[in-house]
Amino acid sequence: MMFFILAKILGFFALPSNILISLGLLGILLMATRLRRAGRFLAVTALILLAVAGFSPFGNAIILPLEQRFPPWDASRGAPAGIICLGGALDTVVSPARGEVALNEAAERMTAMAELARRFPGARIVFSGGSGRLLYSGSTEAELAARLFASFGIAPERITLEDKSRDTLENARFTKELVKPKPGERWLLVTSAHHMPRSVGLFRAEGFAVEAFPVDYRTRGAIDLLRPFSPMSDGLRRTDTAMREWVGLVVYWMTGRTAELLPAP
Repeated sequence: MMFFILAKILGFFALPSNILISLGLLGILLMATRLRRAGRFLAVTALILLAVAGFSPFGNAIILPLEQRFPPWDASRGAPAGIICLGGALDTVVSPARGEVALNEAAERMTAMAELARRFPGARIVFSGGSGRLLYSGSTEAELAARLFASFGIAPERITLEDKSRDTLENARFTKELVKPKPGERWLLVTSAHHMPRSVGLFRAEGFAVEAFPVDYRTRGAIDLLRPFSPMSDGLRRTDTAMREWVGLVVYWMTGRTAELLPAP
């Protein structure tokens, strides 16, 4: 539990927008002391870097290598034994308050499952996601996924729910324990394209061979390397999303939780 809390706290400061705002505020505070020159420099630097992260294509440049790492899934090998969807697309705070299943910008993880379940009627459907929040109690993502899958018309007997995981490492660990994949079985892993390298690396580390089914692309491809953002909030969100993945990849690799810094097909 302590590691989880520490990871969440450090994760807050791993986001460029949080770091730059914190540095800017620190600079403003220092301007009221004997270190006002240093404070001015810090505040101005933070403001400039915020503008770069928010308006420039920087966010696209660092998310693109993650999105391009795994190609679209090749269906020519036949139907999979099972399809795993990782949590991250369901809002566990708004949903119970509003009495409906609320989706966020990663919603394509869920809509892709509706199509895959229809396309491969013999495949097991697995959803992995508890609640990774430190604040605000609510439903688990697995509870919400069960309701959404029922609305898709997926038979309950096909569905397996993993509702204890709080992060991607636990997604991989608990899902393997739950489904107990047999040798030779093929399992699809559905998650956002930028999240796929870290996810596949962690599943591999658990000895669970999965095939990537990336969805929820945030860029059109290399053409977006020259596309600036407007409004600024979009660019900051893109930069934060990509940087969270890069930091996660580095931390998991340095701590021995994955064997590769940037897993590949």
